[in-house]
Amino acid sequence: MLRSGIPLTRCLHALSKQAANPTLGKAIYEIALNVESGISFSESLAAYQEIFNKLYIDMIRAGELGDAMEEVLLRLAQQLDSEKELRDSIKSAMFYPVVVLAFATVVMLAMFFFIVPVFVGMFPPGTELPLLTRMIVALSDSLRTYWYLYFAGAIIFVVGLRAYLGGKTGRDQWDRLRFRLPIFGELVRKATIARFARTLSTLLGGGIPILQALETAGPASGSNQVTEAVRVAGLRIQEGQGIAEPLRQSRLFPAMVTLMIGVGEETGDLPGLLSRVAEFFEQEVRTMTKGLTSIIEPLMMIVVGGMVGVMVISLYLPIFTVITQIR
Repeated sequence: MLRSGIPLTRCLHALSKQAANPTLGKAIYEIALNVESGISFSESLAAYQEIFNKLYIDMIRAGELGDAMEEVLLRLAQQLDSEKELRDSIKSAMFYPVVVLAFATVVMLAMFFFIVPVFVGMFPPGTELPLLTRMIVALSDSLRTYWYLYFAGAIIFVVGLRAYLGGKTGRDQWDRLRFRLPIFGELVRKATIARFARTLSTLLGGGIPILQALETAGPASGSNQVTEAVRVAGLRIQEGQGIAEPLRQSRLFPAMVTLMIGVGEETGDLPGLLSRVAEFFEQEVRTMTKGLTSIIEPLMMIVVGGMVGVMVISLYLPIFTVITQIR
């Protein structure tokens, strides 16, 4: 709409009316009123930081200063599209195992609550039950008798875990652990690097100074380790050094990334090379998610089959024992 020559306030009013989300529509309408009253567009957006993040606001401010609002908005649109595609790729890899494990948990609980008691009633009095069967029966009795304790314990565990991960120590430990996870660790690492490179490229391409861009791009990566490495790189830049060497010393970034950043600093095309890095790692994430999906499906079938198989075997072992004794 801006490229068509429509004033910014009219654009905002039109967007507020067509927004499918009522909260977003109301926010855009109020932003339009603020702009009409003389407040700058970036300052109006800053009042709604729960909707528009720091990257968005910094880019809009740079567009106002450089009189390049259309180009900045286009870059932001591309940035948001890339981030969403990256998130969707990761979600697609995680969705299947989460759903299967949730379904398997429901099935196992149903068996403990309803199926196991029926089988226990079928066992003749005085039958010596195998160890595996006794364990299953004991767990079933415990769940049916003290279900409220298990329920309360699960709630306490979830709340405690969220509180721990919400603190600095918990966030730092989880941040280090998730990079070392088997299978998924490398996926998280590449997605983090892609977000950092894409965000930094967008900011630098939008005219944001390097130090300010690093302050935004570090937290935007979603990793405390990357944020700290970028903070150190900012300090080195203030001392007259480049950004590539501090990132290399952090050992978080592959050699290809720091090499590309170094070349970008030498040639003056850092935004362009960062964009290529982001595209490369985004493609790597998409490829890995497809491969993980093909690997996870049979693994989940084995896990669920093993859970159900152990349950069935534990319940039928006493029946086989009784039949043998009768013979």
